[in-house]
Amino acid sequence: MAEFGDNKSSVGPPVAGRKAASGEAGVSLETRRGEPVSNGNCGASDTVKRVQNQSGCESPTWGSAGSDPPAKAIPRRSSLLKDGSRAGRVRKKTVSFSSSLSEKKISSAADCIHSMVEGIELKKIRTNSRVYQRYYLLDAGLQALCWEPSKKESDKARISLASIREVRTGRNTETFRTSGVYEQISEDCAFSIIYGEMYESLDLVANSAEVANIWVTGLRYLMQYGKHALDMLSSSQDSLRLGWLEQLFLSAADSDGQEDVEEGIRLQLAVKLIQSVNPGVGARKVEHRFKELQRVREKMCGLTLDNESGGKDHAESKRLIGRNERVTRQQFIEVFHDFCTRPEIYFLLVQFSSNKEFLDTKDLMRFLEAEQGMTQVSEEASLKLIRSQEPSEEGQQEGYLSLDGFTGYLTSAECHLFDKEHHAVCQDMSQPLSHYYISSSHNTYLIEDQVRGPSDISGYIRALKMGCRCVEVDVWDGPDEEPVVCTGHSLSPPLALRCVLEAIGKFAFVASQYPLIICLENHCSLRQQKVMCQHLVRTLGEKLYNGPPCEGESYLPSPHALRHRILLKGKMLAPGADGDEGEVSEEDEGAEMGQRLKAVNSGVAAPEANEKDLVQKSVSFTAAAPSDPLHVPPKRFQLLKELSDLVTLCRSVRFVDFPTSSKSQHPWELCSFHESLAVCLAGESPGDFVNHNKHFLSRVYPSPTRIDSSNMNPQDLWKCGCQIVSMNFQTAGLMMDLNTAWFRQNGNCGYVLRPAIMRQEVSYFSADTRDTVPGVSPQLLHVKVISGQNLPKPRGSGTKGDVVDPYVYVEIHGIPADCTERRTRTVTHNGDNPVFDESFEFQINLPELVMVRFVVLDDDFIGDEFIGQYTIPLECLQPGYRHVPLQSLTGEELPHAQLFVHVALTNRRGGGKPHKRGLSVRKARKGRDYTALRDSGVRAVDEVFKMAAPPLREATDLRENMQNSVAVFKELCGVSAVANLMQCVLALGSRVSGPDGAPLLLFNVLDLYPALEPQGALPDVLRRVVSNYEMMVQASRAVVELSDGIHDRILQIQTRAMEFHEKLQSLAAKEGLRGRKVSRALESFSWNITILKGQADLLKRAKAEVRENMKQVHDAALTGNLTKASVGVKRVRSQTRRIQED
Repeated sequence: MAEFGDNKSSVGPPVAGRKAASGEAGVSLETRRGEPVSNGNCGASDTVKRVQNQSGCESPTWGSAGSDPPAKAIPRRSSLLKDGSRAGRVRKKTVSFSSSLSEKKISSAADCIHSMVEGIELKKIRTNSRVYQRYYLLDAGLQALCWEPSKKESDKARISLASIREVRTGRNTETFRTSGVYEQISEDCAFSIIYGEMYESLDLVANSAEVANIWVTGLRYLMQYGKHALDMLSSSQDSLRLGWLEQLFLSAADSDGQEDVEEGIRLQLAVKLIQSVNPGVGARKVEHRFKELQRVREKMCGLTLDNESGGKDHAESKRLIGRNERVTRQQFIEVFHDFCTRPEIYFLLVQFSSNKEFLDTKDLMRFLEAEQGMTQVSEEASLKLIRSQEPSEEGQQEGYLSLDGFTGYLTSAECHLFDKEHHAVCQDMSQPLSHYYISSSHNTYLIEDQVRGPSDISGYIRALKMGCRCVEVDVWDGPDEEPVVCTGHSLSPPLALRCVLEAIGKFAFVASQYPLIICLENHCSLRQQKVMCQHLVRTLGEKLYNGPPCEGESYLPSPHALRHRILLKGKMLAPGADGDEGEVSEEDEGAEMGQRLKAVNSGVAAPEANEKDLVQKSVSFTAAAPSDPLHVPPKRFQLLKELSDLVTLCRSVRFVDFPTSSKSQHPWELCSFHESLAVCLAGESPGDFVNHNKHFLSRVYPSPTRIDSSNMNPQDLWKCGCQIVSMNFQTAGLMMDLNTAWFRQNGNCGYVLRPAIMRQEVSYFSADTRDTVPGVSPQLLHVKVISGQNLPKPRGSGTKGDVVDPYVYVEIHGIPADCTERRTRTVTHNGDNPVFDESFEFQINLPELVMVRFVVLDDDFIGDEFIGQYTIPLECLQPGYRHVPLQSLTGEELPHAQLFVHVALTNRRGGGKPHKRGLSVRKARKGRDYTALRDSGVRAVDEVFKMAAPPLREATDLRENMQNSVAVFKELCGVSAVANLMQCVLALGSRVSGPDGAPLLLFNVLDLYPALEPQGALPDVLRRVVSNYEMMVQASRAVVELSDGIHDRILQIQTRAMEFHEKLQSLAAKEGLRGRKVSRALESFSWNITILKGQADLLKRAKAEVRENMKQVHDAALTGNLTKASVGVKRVRSQTRRIQED
């Protein structure tokens, strides 16, 4: 069975008389459903052996008889391991053969055209879901595209290059979209040739993304320059790069004191020159490549002299061989091409350079605006960027950005994946303290495990420097009347409390100005409590916050109001307590939970019950009445009033249950939850947990069974709104990666604002949702993993040599509905510049809680497979083409190791970020889903909510009419759903030229809604474009003109409904509702309020989206010379091109 893109059958020479192989007729997929499919290799000519051997596109197998069996697909895993380990999991390896140093890289359009002349096998997709394997090539005269074998006559199995109107990338034609194998085709391997007066399409799929790029680049050059393309390329080929390299070589020769440049430069100097451009490449590899070339030169010189002089003296040969420690100019340029040319960046440059070997200022403007999400980029700004990145003097003077300059820009800090706006505090810091996630450390003084590991002051210093805002201090009686910090019941050596407080006081606000919470776990006698109190006051001084809480306030103060203040979290005496001390329950977290489990196990559980079962029983046991025989009261101890008075805003209280907390807990009182108890509550009462955390701080500490200092998954608790999730900062791994990355999004200040749906007084959110979130529109995240650079060998690997077989996981972490992961194929024996070229799409249901993690692993490992990782909150992603700096297991940046990716999110400009929350682009559906409101069972309330049904339907119709019309317009323009309208219009501009070169369509940009006006008779396909554009404008205009009125009606109904909020329980009682029915009524009320507010917000954002869309159309029309004012310019360019053709 032949595989789609993975046919390893041999292919004969590309001659016209090549005979068809048996079974090459189209194969219907109707009878082959369910068969696994993968893309891989097609054999072809020797000069393109590398790209033919590269298995680039994971897809299903479409077969014909007599060929190789299909490769098994990589199994998809349904969940993420808690500890991040992948050991023991079944993996299927998919392989790609990459180039060795001696194989030629595609680095110019001429290389692409030569490859196309020799030909390759491609898959042809037909409208009837049939797939045909054909051998495609350019004719020798570069005037037609031919294919064989075919039932057609040879003159019909060809397309004249002059008739080609467009070369379109991706699965973006009607044939692809309606094909039954659409989902099985890789977006990166598909391309279409649009040709003829009727705009017919030839839809092809290559065996790898690089093959597709070669054909797209070559065809576009031939469209631009015709049959003289190679002549033009040879005359102007890489002139910027070659001129710069020659100047670089001459400068090196001068600095080396070399008088005769033809003698070359020293080998070590040449190696350093290469490393100055590509610092990630090893000196040994470069030196080995130079010596490879020198050995070839010596051999050729020896053969030449033998042929010329026979038995004569070989003194000349010895002289040449004696120069083997020097590098000639030609050798230097050749090795530079090997190590400093990245084909994936070359293809990108050509795509935006209008088929030139460089980007001018306008090309760069178009790239920055359309792909990188930048706005209002001027030619002056483009020129400034070119002069800062372009290495050649000629390029700087002319305003041209060569391949090396473009590579330099894409690898610079400007193109880092992390948005630099988030390096500083960028969130509202005036909300109540309970509205933030707070970076927290567990047993901060420990630097290894929980039992025998050493204690050290450095634990506090490191955590505080990392932005931690909550540290733990366990204080016990020490010798010489000096309290010490240590873990009770363990072998860890103690630290003097005085030294710990001095370190905290010194480093408390080094990384963040916002409040620091010290969790004080007090086990001291009254005498040493007095010493502790003296140390706290003397060491922390005015930083220590001791203002009394406001009795009438419903929330804690904000982080902004508490800047540079230290809060103590601990036990307090009851208000009005007399005397200098009083009795309180001891706060020994490990012992407390251990007591509960022990009591439950002895009284209720079976001997074989596991910890999870015991914890579930302890949840109900927590609320047991004091009279219950199983109730084990907590230990009591004497607390000094002087110490109690230092605790103000973070008083520790025992958690009973959510109803009790709702009735009696104050905002300044804080509950600490054992990890297992918190996870159990999150599973059994997710909505109650979220509501509890709207007003109160919750702290979660790791299970005492984690004696190895391993970490829990913080997102299991963040999704419930738990603010303080204590982590073992000393333990690296997935969980700590998530924690560190999460708090990086707000200037690493230790505070991150929780999602709005978790902060609103009345809202419905369930932490375990596996569906869309009410009031939040899903977004589509598109991630393309293009390549990797300088990937090191895993540190713990037991394999010999430095060769790795890398592959990449893209993981999504968030609420259960969002958690997923996808992996690329494996690229064998290439850590220098492996090319993956694989795209993934993820639906994001709650963007504010999502993190994206890139993990690079070695598929051929012994002992250790981990190469590097990078974790980033979705909010911090920069759109467009970005480099991802990889980090080690312990969080240090790996030198020069990175991934090259493309990122787009549908509600953002080119991926840009004008809105934090927005709308996704969804395809039209036969049936429209309208958000339903729920009956509460309270008649008066339900009557109000029924009034919302009409405006909610109108709001949904307005938004989806606009979104669907935009989606159809994108399809007609031949771009993907994740593209923005600027990219859409620029793509349209490539196909609107008439026979004389004049544009058939132009935009009138004088109005808020640019009009698309025909400039003559249009073919059917362009008439459809104009018609749909008018529909899109009409739908957009309706959103702008009608949204405000509908928005106000929805908010008025919401306001009326909120009048019932305070008295809802009494109204439910009057209706005869009891028990669970009352809870359901409250839940339905919250759901309805959330829907009303969410739909009103979405409508408001839809209006902003329309304005952004129209601005993008306006800017793209100007950039692409598609306005009436630019007709003259366009015609001059067209005439110039025709003169070149003649």
